[in-house]
This record gives sequence, structure tokens and C-alpha cells, in this order.
Amino acid sequence: MVYIVLYLAVGGVAGVLAGLLGIGGGLVIVPMLTSVFTHQNVAHEVIVHMALGTSLASILFTSISSMRSHHKHNAVVWPVVFRITPGILVGTFTGTWIASMLSTNFLKCFFGIFLYYVATQMLMGIKPKSTRDIPGTAGIFAAGSIIGVFSSLVGIGGGTLSVPFLTWCNTKIHKAIGTSAGIGLPIAVAGFIGYVINGLGAPNLPPLSLGFVNLGALAGIVAASVLTAPIGVKLAHSLPVDKLKRVFAVLLYVVGTRMLISVFW
Repeated sequence: MVYIVLYLAVGGVAGVLAGLLGIGGGLVIVPMLTSVFTHQNVAHEVIVHMALGTSLASILFTSISSMRSHHKHNAVVWPVVFRITPGILVGTFTGTWIASMLSTNFLKCFFGIFLYYVATQMLMGIKPKSTRDIPGTAGIFAAGSIIGVFSSLVGIGGGTLSVPFLTWCNTKIHKAIGTSAGIGLPIAVAGFIGYVINGLGAPNLPPLSLGFVNLGALAGIVAASVLTAPIGVKLAHSLPVDKLKRVFAVLLYVVGTRMLISVFW
């Protein structure tokens, strides 16, 4: 029961922050699940793999709701979503295969450094200038592959990477955010399948695991985040979101530092 409550708490926090700050749930889910799995005495060598796989599996559910919401506001540029999806699928699936061969400590370091990147971007309001148009077939496949690989290695829906890319390619910010929501679905699908396949037969998996996806944690996270995300959206209209983002950026530095410290101590 204790761990069920913790899974619900992870989903609840992720849902509120996603609705309030517009950040991907994976940035919250992965470090929180890593902590829960550690206290649950999950084998060290699969802790982060389980957190990444379960995070992407949860995004499979939440991305559909986000995508539909943005579609209603005509904010999803579907031709771009369809063109970038092949690269996204290849990159994300490849990323899960790479992750399956990496150690827990390496993945912790990689995630910690990624949090530093996101926190700096958020704290300083760094936004790429629109300097070019959407690339051709080869270019957009390469971009999708890169976004997919990095997203699968940190367990996110890709918005932290795809929004800057689309903005750089002269896409207006509301369209970039909406299109990123559309891109999040193929990332979640490929990530979920990849972490299941690459985790099948892995030693020391905890109960209720399908490959590197923990079904108990997934159920709790999805149930809570679906309920709390609308609360975050409502709070966004009454709270100073810009100030909260700066506070959250500092929190990401702290979480990233803890991740790195845990590798060496």
C-alpha cells in the first residue's frame, strides 16, 4: 500500500507541474521513481532503466490528451508531425536499445547533466532564433532521430528538445508547442515498446514488470496525473508562472546534483 500511495504521489506531482508550468512529466517522474525504486530495494542495475521505461509508458497515455487539446486549438502542424515521425521512431527505439546496454550510474549522470541543461534554459529564458525553415526529408529524419535518442535516454516526451528545434525552424511558439505534443505520441509508443522488448528477460526485475516497465507504478502515475493535470492548468491562470519556473529551475539543479552525487557516494 505504501508504494501504491507513492506511485499516486509521483503521478499527482507530475500532473500538476505539467499543467502549471508546461514541462514534460518525465523530468519529474524519472527522478522520483528512481528514488521510490531505491527505497523499494529494486536491484541497482535496473533502477534507472525501470524509471525511464515506466516514464515513457505513462507519456503514452498523457500525450494523447495533450495532443487532442492542442489539436482543438489548431496548434498542431500535422504535416511536420507526419514527416518527423519516422526519424522519431527509429531514434527512440535505438535509444532504448542503447540504454539497455548502459549502466545505472551512467544513466544517472546523463540524466543529471540533462537536468542542468533544462534548468539553465528555463532560468535564463534561452530561446533559439528563427533562422531557417523546416528541413527536407533527410534533415528532418536526422532531427527526429536525434530528438528520439535523447528523449528515450532521459524518459521524456521530447518537448524540451522538439520545441526549440521547431522554433529554430521558424515555427511560431504556440504551433511549436502544439506540434511537440503531437511528436510526443510516437516517442512514447516507440519508447514503451523499446523498453519492454529490451527489458524482457533482464535479471532482477521487480514484480509486475513488463520488461523495463513497471505496471504497478504505471497505473498509479497515469491515474493520478490525469486527475491533477487540469488542476495545474487552472493554477496557471492565477499564479505567477514565470517566477515559479525560476524556482522549479533551481529545484532541477538540486535534483540533478543529487543524481550525480548518488553515483559517487
